[in-house]
Amino acid sequence: METKNDKMDRRSSLKVMAVSAGGLWLAACEQGSKPAAKAEKPKEMAKKPTDEKPAADKAASKPASKPEDGAADEAAAGGGETVKVALEVGDGLAYNIKKIEVAAGSTVEVTINHTGKMAASAMGHNFVLLKQGTDMGAFASAAISAQATNYIPDGMKDQVIANTKVVGGGESDTISFSAPEKGEYTYLCSFPGHYLQMNGKFIVN
Repeated sequence: METKNDKMDRRSSLKVMAVSAGGLWLAACEQGSKPAAKAEKPKEMAKKPTDEKPAADKAASKPASKPEDGAADEAAAGGGETVKVALEVGDGLAYNIKKIEVAAGSTVEVTINHTGKMAASAMGHNFVLLKQGTDMGAFASAAISAQATNYIPDGMKDQVIANTKVVGGGESDTISFSAPEKGEYTYLCSFPGHYLQMNGKFIVN
């Protein structure tokens, strides 16, 4: 039979077990109720984008340097390049060039070479550049009697932009002048009877 002392020992054991179980349950509750540990912040933060532009962008953003005043004055005064034109003609009635094109403001250098053998009095040639609006036929007709002035009639000199002298076989002559304003002009040989075949277009772009 269970004695009084045995009952007391059993009750004490149950209390101890209950306390132990309660303690475990309480510990578990306390463990569950604690918030999870926060993740550690990374030691190195991502670098913020900078406002600094790449080197190429910086170079592009700089204003272009102004040309030197001296260079600008020289270009304006010079007016462009020099265009050299070599006209050749023999003992016949034909220039080797029928059209000359130059830029406005350029310097034009025309050389006429007579590659034939006939004298200037018999088969002379020249280069005459007329102003716009000049009647080529009327000019050539007036030039017939102007042998003393290289077949440039005195009364029509103001209609000539530039001209060479009359050359014979083996001779040449060179002239230099500034190109006129943009447009189309006529050049010819003013030796009597030559202009109908010896003429061309002088175009200024």
